[in-house]
Amino acid sequence: MKRMDQRGTERVWKVGELAAEAGLTVRTLHHYDRIGLVHPAERTGTGHRLYTASDVQRLYQVLALRQLGLGLDRIADVLAGTVATPQVLSAHRDYLAAQLAATQELHALVAALAATAESRPDASVDRFLELIRRTVMVDDTFKEYFTEGQLTQLAQRREDLGEQQIRRAEAEWGELIPEVDAAIAVGMDPAAPAARKLAARWMELLEGFHGGDAGLRDSMYRMQAGEADRIEGEFCGPSPAQIAFITAANEARG
Repeated sequence: MKRMDQRGTERVWKVGELAAEAGLTVRTLHHYDRIGLVHPAERTGTGHRLYTASDVQRLYQVLALRQLGLGLDRIADVLAGTVATPQVLSAHRDYLAAQLAATQELHALVAALAATAESRPDASVDRFLELIRRTVMVDDTFKEYFTEGQLTQLAQRREDLGEQQIRRAEAEWGELIPEVDAAIAVGMDPAAPAARKLAARWMELLEGFHGGDAGLRDSMYRMQAGEADRIEGEFCGPSPAQIAFITAANEARG
């Protein structure tokens, strides 16, 4: 619907008027014009921009999409109809989910460091920097082996499980790994019932991580194979000997 002024003619907005009404700067409207996102339909004899109702409607479409966090290039594609809007929004949703997961991870790190700082006021700055370094290394390692979609899945799975369940699983790993070490030390046959029971607990804990998703499971195994030394040395993860024992015991389970 066209907006009319008191004389019954279609209303036009000068660039300053539209900027004030939309809560933007004149410079922003100039930029939108230069990149072809929102062109003024008219100009005065001296070259000043004049926007019509259809221009204003397009501007508010741009602002609505900006509120969703889309970049100007993607907004131009959506308004031009060169890409499917559901596809763009779906991809952007996944991106925002990954960003949210990263923010949550950072929040968890800061919370842990704050708790450490309160309980260990004498701890050195170097210790805190080492904790941060190791956390960043874990994040970077995950990005090498897991896709963005999988990272989003993991973040959602972590949220669904809750921190209490995650801490319980970590405690169970802390108990299980020494038990596996003890079994290896006494030369336990991987086919023995006790070994198969250890394997069942091991696989159950792994499923708590990947939730039965074959893609997540395969990415996890690739990371374990590619980062075995780091996982064992820096993060107290399972050793190759432990994994070999559990693999044989799990095969014996049938």
